[in-house]
Amino acid sequence: MILAQATVVADSLAKSKIAENSKIFLEIDPWGIGMTFVGMAVVFLSLLLLYMLFYNITRALNYRIKLAQKKKGKTVETREVETELSGEVNAAISIALHLYMNEMHDRESAILTISKVARTYSPWSSKIYGLRQYPR
Repeated sequence: MILAQATVVADSLAKSKIAENSKIFLEIDPWGIGMTFVGMAVVFLSLLLLYMLFYNITRALNYRIKLAQKKKGKTVETREVETELSGEVNAAISIALHLYMNEMHDRESAILTISKVARTYSPWSSKIYGLRQYPR
């Protein structure tokens, strides 16, 4: 009983505190422009942090691999990766992908065969059951 009364009192105090804080915030920022800028700043900063994380994660993983190999006494190979591909290489890759994707489809003939059904009457094709029946 006492616990239930305590939760009711705490709940009412929390609601009154929320109402008081909302009135103060309404006096400070009546149109919500400040809240808009704060929200947009949080979103864009989180997107920037995620971009930096995804951009640098391969470097961090490669650095850990190099450290592990140095501890084992193995030689670490550093290779230069060509980041820019020439136009001829890009054209060759795109043509190869185009030809590969076109070969994935089956070649089908355009010959259609229509065979006559032995039973000519079917309720599916009956004009009696049509939706538009005009009374005469």
